[in-house]
Parts: sequence; C-alpha cells; structure tokens
Amino acid sequence: MLGLQGMYFDRYRGTKRTPMRTLFTLLISMILFQSCQDGKSTRPALNHMAAYTLPDVAYGTDSLQRMDVYLPAGRSTATTKAMILVHGGGWTGGNKRDFAAYIEAFRKRLPDYAFFNLNYRLVGGPTLLPQQEDDIRNAVAQITGKSAEYGINPDKLVILGASAGAHLALLQAYKQPSPKFAAVVDFFGPTDLQRMHDQPWHPLVPIALQMITGSKPSTQPDVYRNASPVSFVRPGVPPTLIFHGAKDNVVDISQSRVLADTLKGAGVSHELVVYPNERHGWQGNNLKKSFDKLEEFLEKHNQ
Repeated sequence: MLGLQGMYFDRYRGTKRTPMRTLFTLLISMILFQSCQDGKSTRPALNHMAAYTLPDVAYGTDSLQRMDVYLPAGRSTATTKAMILVHGGGWTGGNKRDFAAYIEAFRKRLPDYAFFNLNYRLVGGPTLLPQQEDDIRNAVAQITGKSAEYGINPDKLVILGASAGAHLALLQAYKQPSPKFAAVVDFFGPTDLQRMHDQPWHPLVPIALQMITGSKPSTQPDVYRNASPVSFVRPGVPPTLIFHGAKDNVVDISQSRVLADTLKGAGVSHELVVYPNERHGWQGNNLKKSFDKLEEFLEKHNQ
C-alpha cells in the first residue's frame, strides 16, 4: 500500500620493505589521491543510449544516504525529465523499497523520465527533522550536479513523496531556492506542524511531533514554523498536486485542505484530489486513478 509504511592506511613503524614494494605502494597512493582530487570514478562512463538501474548510489557517508537510480535508454540532457521519490514512514521508519514496487508502473507511464528513489536518515538519536531535510537537499544537489553524467535535464525535475516523505518533498520544493522544480506531488503529507500539535486528531500526534523536532511549539515556535511547508508558500512555488483520503486517521485531511487554501491564496497552480472512502493509502482502481491524474498533471506542468 502506498502510505506510511573502505580503505585505511597503516603507520610505518620501521618494518623492512623492498624498494619495489614501497615504490608500488607510493604509486598506487598517488593515483588514488589524484582520482579523489579530480572527483573521478572508476565506474565506466554511462552510455546515454543504454538503460541503467544503479542501486544504492551514495550521496553521503551514512548507510542510509543512498538512492536507487533508474535511467531510460536514449537519454538527452535536453529532453529527459526526472522524478525524485521520497518514502514515508512517520520520519522514523520506511525505506526506498516502499516505492520500488511502483517503479515499473511509473516507467511505463513516463518513459521519458529517469527516477531517483531516495533513502534518508531516520529520526532517532542525533537525527531530527533538520538532518532529514539536509539529506533530501544533498541528494537533490548530487542529482543536479551529475545531470550531464546521468543524461537528464535539471530544469525538468519533479519531486514526489508519500506521508512523511511528502512533507520532506514539499519542504525541499518550497524552501530551497534551487533547483526550481517543475512540480511537486504530495500523497497525504503533513503540511502545518503547529496546527497538528495544537489541534491533534489523536492524542499521540503532539508527542510524535515533539519527538521528531526535539521541541514544543510553546518554547520553540520557529522550529515548527520552519518545518511546515505552508510557511513557505508564496507566488512562484512549484505547481502542486495533492492526494488525500477523507477517512485518513494517520494524517488528517485538514492538512491537505490548509495547504490547498494557502496555495490558492498565493495564486499557485494546484489540485487537491480527495478519495471519500480512503484512509492512509490505497490500492486498486483509486490508485490507478491517482496515477492517471499524476500523468495528466505532469503533461501540463513539465512539458
């Protein structure tokens, strides 16, 4: 269901080595150092005429700072678009595997797109929401920085998230000055954390928000404002497609309604699609309808 759901160096201690071995070691070290300095990779150059699936591409040093990359054949930096996927899981769980089941459906519907399916650090220990925002920003920066290598157009990017992933996707699209996304797609994401805390639909909602932010809005209101996508809506933010189930008991539909109202007030192109009998995620015909609407929206806003 679419929803919450090396190398090291030893210190030389006088051990006898043959001159040839020492010279060989120095030569290898110099080559490796120069490669790092030049930012070169030992991976062969990507052929833009061939399709690739590149699993667990690193965009940071943490084991969760990884993404799966899906590149179509016949790519061009002029015409090939890209979609970045951000999984849900209540900020504390989930995995890029949650979107993996939908990749083939996306690729069939959107054959001129590359896809980047992200993992990011989960809340726990020193990791809070700001660190997750950093991860999404750094992953996006790597994607755009390697757009020529990947064979994609950095001006034709879309970001899509579900639940907590939608919240992070909206923050990236609205807060960061670059890149400018062609569209952002929000599947039932939280949008106003202050409202969630003050008007909870479940008694555990404020506790969860305090855990992921490390604060209360009464003592650190700026933390909640800075973590709320509605705070950053202004004319010129990307067109936004919003999906929500009217019976969602995990993220109340009021979160999507307040975002839609705020976008309307700013004159931002948007659509809110509500499924009256759905909860937090859906399958079957309504999922097909969601993908139909997604395809239609992108044809309009990411030509």
